[in-house]
Amino acid sequence: MYNFILITNILRILDEKGMTKSELAKKAGVSIAFFTDLTNDKANPSLRIIEAIAEALETPLPMLLDSSDMELADLEVLAKRKPGKLPKGFVWKGGVLSEYEAYQVDQWDKKNRAFLTKEAKKAKTKSKQ
Repeated sequence: MYNFILITNILRILDEKGMTKSELAKKAGVSIAFFTDLTNDKANPSLRIIEAIAEALETPLPMLLDSSDMELADLEVLAKRKPGKLPKGFVWKGGVLSEYEAYQVDQWDKKNRAFLTKEAKKAKTKSKQ
């Protein structure tokens, strides 16, 4: 599970920074083949490699291992680099928040997920008709 979390966070940060896997591999001093294996969950990096990746991403190492409160399905979507099927006007963002901000975001998340679930059910019902 830890590799999954690591990979997901690396891919998310790559997207946020607009970096490619190749650029990161070069900057971190690892081969692109190793990095590709890592992102395909076929390699187990040492702590030194994880540290080099964190430095190359200009990100604190603990953030690469932070599982936050994301559900497994959301982690899987991010790890596969598929943004999911969010309707226009909805986005997924991760960030460091105060406890109050995190509480507020959690409330908005629950509200939006309920709305999206309701809309998905409506669309499914329409497609069956």
